[in-house]
Amino acid sequence: MKTRITIIPFLIQLAQLLLLLLLPCHRYTAYAAGGTWDLLMSNIGISAMHMQLLNNDRVIMYDRTDFGASNISLPDGKCRNNPNDLTLKVDCTAHSVEYDVSTNSVRPLMVQTDVWCSSGSATSDGSLVQTGGFNDGENFVRVFKPCSGKTSTCDWKEIGSALIQSRWYATNHLLPDGRQIIVGGRDAFNYEFYPKTASTNNLFGLPFLQQTNDPREENNLYPFVFLNVDGNLFIFANNRAVLLDYMTNTIVKTYPQITGGDPRNYPSTGSAVLLPLNMQQETIRAEVLVCGGTKKGSYLRAQRGKFLGALNTCGRITITDPNPKWIMETMPVARTMGDMVILPNGDVLIVNGAGAGTAGWELGRSPVLSPVIYRPDDSLGSRFEVQNPGTIPRMYHSTTVLLRDGRVLVGGSNPHGFYNFTGVLFPTELSLEAFSPSYLDSRSANSRPRIISPASQRKVKYGERIDIRFTIRGSIKRDLVKVTMVAPAFNTHSNTMNQRMLTLSGGKVTGVGISTYKINSIFPNSKNLAPPGYYMLFVVHQDIPSEGIWIRIQ
Repeated sequence: MKTRITIIPFLIQLAQLLLLLLLPCHRYTAYAAGGTWDLLMSNIGISAMHMQLLNNDRVIMYDRTDFGASNISLPDGKCRNNPNDLTLKVDCTAHSVEYDVSTNSVRPLMVQTDVWCSSGSATSDGSLVQTGGFNDGENFVRVFKPCSGKTSTCDWKEIGSALIQSRWYATNHLLPDGRQIIVGGRDAFNYEFYPKTASTNNLFGLPFLQQTNDPREENNLYPFVFLNVDGNLFIFANNRAVLLDYMTNTIVKTYPQITGGDPRNYPSTGSAVLLPLNMQQETIRAEVLVCGGTKKGSYLRAQRGKFLGALNTCGRITITDPNPKWIMETMPVARTMGDMVILPNGDVLIVNGAGAGTAGWELGRSPVLSPVIYRPDDSLGSRFEVQNPGTIPRMYHSTTVLLRDGRVLVGGSNPHGFYNFTGVLFPTELSLEAFSPSYLDSRSANSRPRIISPASQRKVKYGERIDIRFTIRGSIKRDLVKVTMVAPAFNTHSNTMNQRMLTLSGGKVTGVGISTYKINSIFPNSKNLAPPGYYMLFVVHQDIPSEGIWIRIQ
């Protein structure tokens, strides 16, 4: 059902509008709210601190095992017996659920060891591989292989001592060969791989992570990691970045410090995306956008009850340039603990977070209820557009993922050491919402494509050409049609791991029947551009995407 917009969010929205009018106009877009919010479930039983969409349109979510009893029981009288648990050694409640998008329902899952502040990624076969955590879970790997049907019984499989280094606040990324790389974490200034081979069954030191560690604050946890088009890894931590050849453990490029020098990683907690890769370019350009965070020292100040304002700046850098430079932009709303989601049309949604304080227990203030759309291809100074506000504060431990129907799933928020629903500024949130960007408005229905073929779950090869057939009910602007593919991402702590979008190259749009068209699209010819696995494929017309289909590139 639709949420009701109350007077408080309206006043916040009005205040943001007045702020925009007072600030230098050449740095801000005009205010133009859009998008709608829907409350999907008021109680999923857990607080969705981690999220991953799988290729069966189900979303795996989990929080942590030492929160105490959750609000959803394990099935069939199961209980978790764990003498190492710090809160509840016998726990008959679930701390992970599977959300079914089609039925808007959840199924409890069994996780044995503590998954708090862990990392993960979907693999090339569609499984979720999750690594690390806290306490007894810090060296574990857990695998969830998706299954379908009303009587699904698939569940987590846990593999002990699968990691050499304990991983807490680390970042994962899928590699061109199908392995995952796990980078960093608290007191972990190195990286490792999963699964391991004889030559990679060890740790690889990364002094860059130690160099970016601020005493008593860190500000380099959950580093932002992106696979560059040359096969190397762009790693951003704190306020600077390097390009790593992970095969030889060599830094091949050092990037300039982000302008201003403010920290952007946990607990300052900005967010980042690799902007869409355009296969139509003769030389493919890769750009990274880093937004929000807090000033150095904010974490220590917040611990003493002084909550400094969040950053309102974004830095954008072309990581493939020989001499890259940061271009700074100003957001209409300052934000820390925000999440950035690439939409099917190539826009970026910035959502969730706080206007003051930092990540950490009880350290955030001034929830930011209004999302912002960033349009990368618009001219500098006119890329941001504030959206309609939600009503639920999504603070520390909030999450988002893109769904195949173009909506953005939003959940989580628990800035407390346990489940805490009363007597606090921001109670533990068990609800689940969806934000629908304006391209899903009914007035766009006649311009919205609908894919006819290929069918979902199609397997494609690298460099393969495929005719994609689609319908559009209204008139078509053929030069404004494109095909995009988006990797399903793992999200936690404002870090959306393995997030990647590509715009495919191909021929012109041709008519093949009444309101029916086809476009011949060419899939990427390199695993450096698109690591093997499942992607959501969209036809986009005038920035209005179709519902996606699943494809598997291999």
